[in-house]
Amino acid sequence: VELNLRACYSIMSSIGTGYDLDSTTWSPAGRVFQIEYAGKAVDNSGTVIALRGKDGVVFAVEYAVTSKLHEKEPYHRIFNIDKHVGMVSAGLIADGRMVANEGRTEAHKYESLYGAPIPVKVLTERLSGFFHQYCVTYMGRPIGASVMLGEWSEADGPNLYMIDPSGTSWGYFGCAVGKGKQNARSEIEKLKLSELSCKELVKEAARIIYSVHDEAKDKDFHLFMSWVGADTGGRHEMVPEELFAEAEQLAKQSLEDDDDDDDDEDDAMAQ
Repeated sequence: VELNLRACYSIMSSIGTGYDLDSTTWSPAGRVFQIEYAGKAVDNSGTVIALRGKDGVVFAVEYAVTSKLHEKEPYHRIFNIDKHVGMVSAGLIADGRMVANEGRTEAHKYESLYGAPIPVKVLTERLSGFFHQYCVTYMGRPIGASVMLGEWSEADGPNLYMIDPSGTSWGYFGCAVGKGKQNARSEIEKLKLSELSCKELVKEAARIIYSVHDEAKDKDFHLFMSWVGADTGGRHEMVPEELFAEAEQLAKQSLEDDDDDDDDEDDAMAQ
């Protein structure tokens, strides 16, 4: 009987039974399951990546088309927090919008108090605290989104940060979240990011999003990209249509070339 009780206790601890009713309950293994569930919401989202180059930051978003009746709208996942700070989110759309609104409030407070735009590091610290508040109270639930924040200035150059649902934040040269995050990270690690300009990063970002997209699960998707850097005068903007079209065309061509190479290899093995 004692062994059976121990076995049941171990199973309950591993799957969250009884320990996942709110975000203030710890499991015996030291886990907070509500935060892990929020991370799953992010993992089930479309792939989102951010690349920090020598003269700015580029964001790219894979937005799955769930209905052909929806308008093509980038601002579900791409946000202006301030003129100089851009943000993208992965996970629950409404949660990402809530974080964006909180970021705008913090940016306004800072500028009203100090008379200067908020540095992205300070904004990241404040938003990290905002995330963490939802992880330590039974009145709500953890935020089901991860966000990336980027800026560029002549004095400090490019900066890129990411915050996960637990409120943990890190500075990055390149980061990825969502369904294709593992493959995207592998592709990002191959790049010499510090040597690439924003225009070059736009093309690489488009290629990565197309290469990690899973056509078997999500056939249709929209690619959205924004950037902030020397080319934009330090303002966060959507990537110009001409450059975007060129990058998307190169990404599709690269994908077709890879498919042709795979077919050639299959034919060679068959012979």
